[in-house]
Amino acid sequence: MSLRFQINRNILIVSLLILILGGIFSSWQAKTAIEEEVTASINLAKQLIQLGISQTPQSKLNGSDFLALLSTLKNTRHLNILLKSPAGNTLKISPKKTHSNVVELPPQWFIKLVSGHYTTQQLKIITEKGLQYQLIIKAEPLDEITETWQESIHFFSILSLLILGIFLAINLAFNKALKSISVIINGLKDIEKGVFHHKLPAFESKEYDSIGSAINHLAQKLEKTQQENRTLTQHSLNIQEQERQHLSQELHDELGQSLTAIKVMAITANHSNVDRTKIMAEITQICNHLISVVRNMMHQLHPLILDDLGLKEALQDMIRQWAERNPGITVNITCNDNISYLQNSKAIHIFRIVQECLTNINRHAKAHQVKIEVKMTKQKNLFLKVADDGKGCDIHSNTTGFGLRSMKERVLTMNGTFLIESEPGKGMVLTIEVPNHE
Repeated sequence: MSLRFQINRNILIVSLLILILGGIFSSWQAKTAIEEEVTASINLAKQLIQLGISQTPQSKLNGSDFLALLSTLKNTRHLNILLKSPAGNTLKISPKKTHSNVVELPPQWFIKLVSGHYTTQQLKIITEKGLQYQLIIKAEPLDEITETWQESIHFFSILSLLILGIFLAINLAFNKALKSISVIINGLKDIEKGVFHHKLPAFESKEYDSIGSAINHLAQKLEKTQQENRTLTQHSLNIQEQERQHLSQELHDELGQSLTAIKVMAITANHSNVDRTKIMAEITQICNHLISVVRNMMHQLHPLILDDLGLKEALQDMIRQWAERNPGITVNITCNDNISYLQNSKAIHIFRIVQECLTNINRHAKAHQVKIEVKMTKQKNLFLKVADDGKGCDIHSNTTGFGLRSMKERVLTMNGTFLIESEPGKGMVLTIEVPNHE
């Protein structure tokens, strides 16, 4: 069900309720007003006749005087005045209504709706000759009902035009709003398809313009993030290819040559005039070298000590080897024993993050001292802090480094928080907190 249909339906329902309630209230008010008007006319006519009779004693009241008195009531509205003679003949005093007096007769249902109960007044009049006449005053509300009908038609016509105007005004306003919504929806569909360069236009409405600006800002952020992810993915693929090339080179240079040498020595040992003891010693030396090379390659691929002894021992072993290769930098590490409770899937990420931090410090920081703190918080979250006294950098302008991006991506995959604090000349502090639950 569309929003336009819901709005038009609700406006129609409200309009019908207004018209129905207005009709009920108007009918009730019209019926009350007609009753009051007709009753007042009957009472007025009765009082005028009684006043006229009281001013002329009945002993002196003749027929001509009485008819002259009644003729003054011919133009009285809403009344039907009849005079009944002693002989039983009836004379109508009020003028006869013709269709020419009525603009448009109301329908019968309206007449029945607003008609009330009206009393009939009767007066006995005795002339000087002793003749007794009976004056009958009846209600004749048709002209008042007709006027009410005409007023009701005018009222409801104006009310209908007003409702129609309101309906058109609301639809015009909502048409503009729906067009803005349509533009926004199309913009969101473009974002869903990965098209971020289509910007939403400025809207006349402040609210829609705010929404459009927010969507444009979102599209800009998504486009930037998408570009960063593509760059990081490409960098990861390049590193992967470099690692494969390095392993292939290692296998060729170390394993290939060593195995070839062992094969040659084994063939040579078949001759009777060779020093087999010397050959066996050389083969043993080559095998020991191969074992060292294989262990180094396995450690580069995955630190087995992490699976065997846990994160604490793996970090200490890595830092010990790193310190031997970089004697100019002092590394102090503080590890709690309970970090071994960290899930293995997250422990390897923490291990690689520390490894990347040390690599960046060695390449870029020119630091003399590094402090590493790893612990489990009271909330059972892992807390990692790496601080150095190197040259630091402006974090906001440093957007080209892949090391920081890869570390941040690792933390985000673990639903953790990643914070870097650094200023030029004041070193760098990296803080990470990772929840230890699924």
